Amino acid sequence: MSNLSGKVAIVGAADTQVGKIPHMSATQLCIQAAKRAMDDAGITKDQVDGLVTCNSMAEPHMYHAEAMAEYLQIFPKYCVSAGAGGGTTFAVLYQAAAAIVHGICETVVISMADSLRTGLSREAAMVMQSSSGHPQYETPYGSTVPGYYALIAQAYMHEFGATPEHLAGVAVTCRNHACLHPGAQMREPITVQDVMDSRMIADPLRLLDCSLVSDGGSAVVLTSAERAKDLPHQPVYLLGAGEGHGHEHISQARSLTTSAAKESGARAYAMAGLGAKDMDLAQVYDCFTPVVLIELEDLGFCAKGEGGDFVAEGHAAIGGSLPMNTHGGLLSHSHPGNPGSMFALTETVAQLRHAAGERQVEGAETALVHAQGGILSSHCSVILGREAG
Repeated sequence: MSNLSGKVAIVGAADTQVGKIPHMSATQLCIQAAKRAMDDAGITKDQVDGLVTCNSMAEPHMYHAEAMAEYLQIFPKYCVSAGAGGGTTFAVLYQAAAAIVHGICETVVISMADSLRTGLSREAAMVMQSSSGHPQYETPYGSTVPGYYALIAQAYMHEFGATPEHLAGVAVTCRNHACLHPGAQMREPITVQDVMDSRMIADPLRLLDCSLVSDGGSAVVLTSAERAKDLPHQPVYLLGAGEGHGHEHISQARSLTTSAAKESGARAYAMAGLGAKDMDLAQVYDCFTPVVLIELEDLGFCAKGEGGDFVAEGHAAIGGSLPMNTHGGLLSHSHPGNPGSMFALTETVAQLRHAAGERQVEGAETALVHAQGGILSSHCSVILGREAG
């Protein structure tokens, strides 16, 4: 077990409103999330000596974390802007924990926000969607992000015999959970048939197989396990974390059906001294429905090729053997870009505090939270628990 395990806890967590928020900029959302998380932790900004953010696509700053610190009028010892997609921005959680354990700082706010729904023009959004491809081997062919994930979906269906209905089941499960979350962007129930009837985006992915485009922000506060005991809420301890990186561009991927979640999960389990069977719930990155099936398998929750049946049989639903994306995920809660995975983190804090209301997973003690960035590229898995271990 790593010397990080159980030594740092999340003591504050908060979200902003999500969806269409035209009256607030990405910067304002980032600041609001940070202030709400500090309020939740019962601390003032003068007690914060570490700040981590990710840059905004809608309102970028040359030095984003420094700009947010200036806005907040805090003067941190540790100040970092995370530069890549959902997985890498998530990895800062254990990097911040390491900074606390090694005495670089005592209390870190991680706050991330963007305004992809109202802060970008349609032209800017299309440039963003088409900018991730390899300039020589991918971009010349005109594909956008949904097209790259459609390649993954086709490969997965071909290799394992999964069906479009299997993919649709992921969207339905996430929507059912979003219907229980008062802050979710999409709260109208859907059926498998609704997914199948939604318009085609990139074969076989239909509109409801694809994540939302949102404005919103989310933040957490970390401090040492010792200090956490003196703060208002049940501490949520960092037990394990691990990264996995298989490629940057999908044309260079070693596999289209097995991801580096396999490595990131194994590393997180090893640090925590736990396994997949010990998790009471999981939040997995659901930018597109086939990704969820691959991640569930690679993280050890079911065998390769069985993800579709695992979801269809109800195991991923609240009340099932592994409730998944209990806030609705990127498919139904919100997806403001790089900050999207932060909502899975704040949801997990609520679950492990036993404060999630009607979507509460009964008796939840441990959880795995997983995010990935790029085109199934950069993976990070984090294990959290109510006990320090």
